[in-house]
Amino acid sequence: MAAVEATVGALDPVDRTLKIENTEKRDTLIAIEKRYQQKWAEERVFETDAPSTEEVPFNAVSADELRSKHPKFFGTMAYPYMNGSLHVGHGFTYSKIEFAAGVARMQGLRTNLPLGYHCTGMPINSAADKIAREVEMFGKNFERCPVNDLANGISETGLPAPTQEITKTDVTKFSATKGKAAAKTVKMKYQFQIMLSIGIPLEEIHLFAEPMKWLQHFPPICKQDLTGFGARIDWRRSMVTTDANLFYDAFVRWQMVRLKEAGKIRFGKRYTVYSPKDGQACMDHDRSQGEGVGVQEYTALKIAVKEWPESAQKSVSQLPKDARCFFVAATLRPETVYGQLCCFVGPSIRYGIYKVSNGEYYVLSERAARNMSFQGVTAWGEVEKIVDVLGSDLVGAVVAPPLSANPEVRILPMESVKASKGTGIVMCVPSDSPDDYVTLRDLAKKADYYGIRKEWADLEIIPIIETPTYGNLTAKAIVEQMKINSPKDAKQLAEAKDLAYKEGFYRGVMIYGPYKGKTVEEAKPLVRAQLLEAGEALAYAETDGVVVSRSGDECVAAHLDQWYMAYGKKESPEWQQEVLSYVTDGEFNSYSADTKNALEANLDWLGQW
Repeated sequence: MAAVEATVGALDPVDRTLKIENTEKRDTLIAIEKRYQQKWAEERVFETDAPSTEEVPFNAVSADELRSKHPKFFGTMAYPYMNGSLHVGHGFTYSKIEFAAGVARMQGLRTNLPLGYHCTGMPINSAADKIAREVEMFGKNFERCPVNDLANGISETGLPAPTQEITKTDVTKFSATKGKAAAKTVKMKYQFQIMLSIGIPLEEIHLFAEPMKWLQHFPPICKQDLTGFGARIDWRRSMVTTDANLFYDAFVRWQMVRLKEAGKIRFGKRYTVYSPKDGQACMDHDRSQGEGVGVQEYTALKIAVKEWPESAQKSVSQLPKDARCFFVAATLRPETVYGQLCCFVGPSIRYGIYKVSNGEYYVLSERAARNMSFQGVTAWGEVEKIVDVLGSDLVGAVVAPPLSANPEVRILPMESVKASKGTGIVMCVPSDSPDDYVTLRDLAKKADYYGIRKEWADLEIIPIIETPTYGNLTAKAIVEQMKINSPKDAKQLAEAKDLAYKEGFYRGVMIYGPYKGKTVEEAKPLVRAQLLEAGEALAYAETDGVVVSRSGDECVAAHLDQWYMAYGKKESPEWQQEVLSYVTDGEFNSYSADTKNALEANLDWLGQW
């Protein structure tokens, strides 16, 4: 029981409670508040019903006349999630609708303010699974949990000693400071500790291994807290979500059926954030990290290897002699492939050469290979790495980029390439990418320093896109205008990249290749389609940031069969315009210009739901 006792000790607020004296006025106000809250409950003040047939006989008046004679107000908030007690954020959100309902009541409106308890999704299920595992590991009351798993050092203040990696107090650590005695800092590592911290008695924690227990335990606490807040809620209408509530479940099913019948819901493959461990899509509420992170789609160019450098010979000797190898570069700008002058790798990145279908082998980062295994490139979830190779050993390889004006180019080093972004391989188009232009210029100036031949980098730039502001060498013009001198000027380069992309995409016109004369916006999907059809590229996607599920699994972008709402300019522009018109036509009251502007922007931007 040592681990349990250590956790309880760390949570013990002894000697840290602020003592307030002379609280008679406060206590009087609290007593008045409780008395009237009790009176409201007894008289059922906030229980509001629709007009009865005695008040208004059936079909006696039209719907408009009924609303005019008995005006009403209905409001609620996003249902709070039932994996713990409410926090101050819930109070802040609830206060908005609470005050609006109070005003409506004073205006004489029939005011209906219900509240639901959100129980859907992975958070409750994952937490219940953790409790089940911990009971199995440590016993019903977690008596076998080793205390050494929890201790993180000793200090007089109870805080961990500072290190170079941690510059502020770790919020997952709780410490007890009892008098002057040194206290151990305890890491909240296990779910049972979290349950103790929110007031669940030790002897009851094992019961929460059953998800239904959460649905039974936390809603009454939510009701108690909001009642104490003075909430004007009609508690008769409260309910849990999930199929534990057959009525609510039927309501949601009815909605889905109606939307499907109207052609608003469709079935097909699309990219989504996916947890291989859980075997399902990982939505925002299912995540312990990465809320709001979506999927970014790329065009992944297959850049064929023509000749390996001497430094890579030992590694590639493990490949079959007839292996067809490709550096796979992910790009958001397929329309610029004509201007490739080289291909970049991160010299300090350890790449893998992976076997894929049809006897092909891809050079890319481990993260990209894992993503591709859930996108139909290999068998589902299977990654077969043949050999590791350091990026610096790949420098000098001769490769053939598809559609490039240069049939053969070299692999060159770029310090800013990240293994966590794209595939870790970057195509170089210095005409339109400020990063590429500055890096290539630096490589040509310091060829000996980078261990390359100057002629590999000192190349003539090919203009491919004309823009009204920067001419036909957008990257060069922006770099010179902003006086960017080095690849290390990261902040300026990020700004330059943004300027170049917007100028090229929205105002650029192609001046090279089969789509010469078309706008970049028109040419981009055409070039992508051409590359995919010819087998010179593949569709690739990844999470636009790290996403970790509540089960502790780092998620991938998977290409899955799933149901989705066909909303957006491509799928159903009429529906999108109808929704937008509802917000913009003047009848919709957002109570805030900021809210209305945000809704308009998101409704215009959203594609498939």
